Amino acid sequence: MATLKSRNALRVRRHERIRKRLMGSAQRPRLSVFRSLHHVYAQVIDDNTGRTLAAASTREKTVANGLKSLAGIDAAQRVGTMLAERAKEKGVTAVVFDRGGYKYHGRIKALADAARSAGLEF
Repeated sequence: MATLKSRNALRVRRHERIRKRLMGSAQRPRLSVFRSLHHVYAQVIDDNTGRTLAAASTREKTVANGLKSLAGIDAAQRVGTMLAERAKEKGVTAVVFDRGGYKYHGRIKALADAARSAGLEF
């Protein structure tokens, strides 16, 4: 009899498969996305040094101000634009997109499109 796995366990397995091939560097760091039921998180990571160069999430007051929901597409767009602005301040213009094992639609796509429109290249 097959064992049942949770959605998150399956997502983590997908993410591990993606991370085998995907690596961020100093010239082109990794834009990592995580979404929970209540919030959206994103960070730009240099995997060579293991440092986070820029981060944004809906848990911050500056991002969450005026949003009806902190987990929706509008929130993801705001996180994407805020992250792109912070990354550009640090001198990062090009990134590798890590969708974190999630499907590329909805909040993940909205965050990526907003980051692209704010000036990040990927």
